[in-house]
Order: sequence, then structure tokens, then C-alpha cells
Amino acid sequence: MPDGGGELRLKQRGSEFSIMLGTIELMNSRLSGSEEQLARLSYARIRNHPRPHMLIGGLGMGFTLRAALAELPADARVTVGELVPAVVGWARGPMAEVFGGCLDDPRVTIREGDVGRLIQSAPSAYDAILLDVDNGPEGLTRKANDDLYTVAGLRAARRALRPNGVLSVWSSAPDAGFTRRLRDAGFAVEELKVRASTRGGGARHVIWMATKNGK
Repeated sequence: MPDGGGELRLKQRGSEFSIMLGTIELMNSRLSGSEEQLARLSYARIRNHPRPHMLIGGLGMGFTLRAALAELPADARVTVGELVPAVVGWARGPMAEVFGGCLDDPRVTIREGDVGRLIQSAPSAYDAILLDVDNGPEGLTRKANDDLYTVAGLRAARRALRPNGVLSVWSSAPDAGFTRRLRDAGFAVEELKVRASTRGGGARHVIWMATKNGK
């Protein structure tokens, strides 16, 4: 990882891929349900926004990106912020079949770097900000990711949203303190439980839908 936060490894067994941090499996190509829901639930809340612009923090295996592209109109824009260049390389290389050409969609722009900087530098730029960074508010891979989930970081995300925009955050587990911080940052908050598998099984994950009401 660029900031010395450890080493990610891509493992393959047949058509199945895993991204690992040490002995911890961060994601697996068989389990995409909750990441896809992150995109669908977010778009449902901005469906009436003209020419929507969506920021996705974390490319991963492209589950959220593909689901977003399936929902978004032709005049939408999607910016993807990915910190680790190797992840983008895997998407264009060994996992190209998993990504199904979605990186070549004309609506998509890939920005290699810290998504927090993209948020800080773009006031009123996005209709939706989707964060699937690390393992949620209690991160595993990078201490600097914590800044995204502080009240100050959440207020920065709120400034980066357009009126009635939504901040959507994926997590592997609930976090009552994070729900409170979202409210302290000025958001109206829903906390939803979703399944890891597209077939409705697997672990229960959490998605926070935090709406910026008005300006």
C-alpha cells in the first residue's frame, strides 16, 4: 500500500478471487450482495437528480461500480477513488473478466489516490458519495481512513454533496458511535442491514444512508 499500511495480495482459485491483508480476507468475488446494495440504495435516493454525479470510494472488485452503472442514466458521471494502484492494475489484468469492461464505460473516471482528498477538494460536487473503504468505520488496513469517519470528515463529505445528496457507508458490523457522529455532522440517518450474498444469505453487513436535507 502506498503509505506503508501493509501489503494486499490477490489470490485466485479457479474463477474465484480473494483480496487478502495478511490472513484476513477483505473481499471475495463470490460475495457481492451488500456492495451491490450500496449502489442500488444510494441511487434510489437520488433518482430524481438531473445528470447525477456519484463518487465511489474504493474500487475493490468493482461490485459497487457495476451495480451503479446498471442503475445510472446515460448522462451520469461516476468518479472512483482508489488508493492502491495495484487494485486498479488487477481490475484491468487478472480480474478483467470480473469487471466486465466497466472501467471502459464513458461515464467512469478512475482517480488513484486518497478519496478523502477528493471529498475535501470538491464542494457541492456530488449527488452521492459511496464509501466502501477498509472495513467500515472501524478500519483494518489504514489508520488514515479513520479521518473519513470523524465528525470533521463527515462534515467535509456533507459539504461535498449537492442539496439532498446522500452519503452511503458500507461496514462489516454495526457501530452506534458512528451513527451518532453522522447525526452530529448534520445528516438524517438510516441504518440498514443487508446480506453479503446476492442470494440473500451470508453474513449481515450494515449500510448507513445519510441524507443532506436542503442546502
